[in-house]
Amino acid sequence: MHSNNKNQVYYSQMFKGKNEITYYSTELPLKTVIQTFDFKNTDEALFICDLTKIKEKYITWRKYMPRVKPYYAIKCNDDELVIKTLADLGTGFDCASKNEIKQILNIGVQPERIIFANPCKLTSHIKYARSNQVLNGTVDNEFEIYKLHKYYPQSNLIIRFRCEAAEVQCPLGEKFGCDAEQDASALMLLAKSLQLNVIGISFHVGSGCKDFPAYDRAISIAKKLFKFGGLLGYDMDLLDIGGGFPGSSDENFKVIAAIVNKSLNRHFPDRKVNVIAEPGRFFVAAAYTLICKIYAKREVRSPYDNKLLRKMYYLNDGVYGSFNCILYDHQEVTVNHFLGKDSYLPSFKTLIWGPTCDALDKCVLQLLLHETESTNVNLNGTFRSSSQRGFT
Repeated sequence: MHSNNKNQVYYSQMFKGKNEITYYSTELPLKTVIQTFDFKNTDEALFICDLTKIKEKYITWRKYMPRVKPYYAIKCNDDELVIKTLADLGTGFDCASKNEIKQILNIGVQPERIIFANPCKLTSHIKYARSNQVLNGTVDNEFEIYKLHKYYPQSNLIIRFRCEAAEVQCPLGEKFGCDAEQDASALMLLAKSLQLNVIGISFHVGSGCKDFPAYDRAISIAKKLFKFGGLLGYDMDLLDIGGGFPGSSDENFKVIAAIVNKSLNRHFPDRKVNVIAEPGRFFVAAAYTLICKIYAKREVRSPYDNKLLRKMYYLNDGVYGSFNCILYDHQEVTVNHFLGKDSYLPSFKTLIWGPTCDALDKCVLQLLLHETESTNVNLNGTFRSSSQRGFT
């Protein structure tokens, strides 16, 4: 491992059993970084992460939504350098399991900067949170409230209700979030009867939200639940507006931010209410690039006139590796071919496969790509490592 400055551009080559990471202390063009690596002598894919882009995203967030403190959802990408960069910037962290909490605590983050944002927690994970003074966590059902009453009665409850966007990449409402009209007030009444402390309300419109007014609808509902909590004697001071913020389009984020700011000013003008959010892909989607090698190709031709119908390329990574985001998150990846002497060649319909024998291992279905002599392509997106290791 060679290190000059952990907060600058670095690239990571994945090997079986170990990671080799090289850091660059100055900004370098992507092609320059790639040219320093010997692709001929390895069959592994290569990740490049530009940590300066994460910093830029944080600055953008603070500029356009200054009232909302980001709690990074580490389930999106739990790379240690990403986590440390965000911790140094001052973000909080959305953790969904014991190991995620442990990872954040191990880098020196105080427990009050963590929200245990999993409405259905394993008992052992609740006990771990209790032993490490992680007080704040979400709930959306009566069974979880009884569980917390038994194992962690000192915890602070945040009631999560369902308000899903009409157009969303990854809908979450079927799995998480209580009914705002029928269940949320009942859960607060139950918590009150058990002498548990409810400190706030949360929602998540869904990951990759494209229905931007959904944030306003949800904030309006949250205000009503705050009023009901006040009638019960709760002094609630936390509103969690969840995630769903785009990572690849700052313009869309600015639209969402304007909607959120206007809604907060209308429904929560009192600055005593702390507002947080749980962005994931917002911070890391633009920062990561995956460099893959084309190791095989074939052509599909018409049986009638031998006309070329499409080309197929086979990569050294796929949906059972770095492209798992296609299966789990319905992610669309952007493919860039390093055009040089190939750029004058015609384009063809192209299908890109992963390396396994599974026909489900498709990385890109429809693409116009030049015939290539180069063996390298780069792909941008939110590549998840955490989903490859289980949930602990």
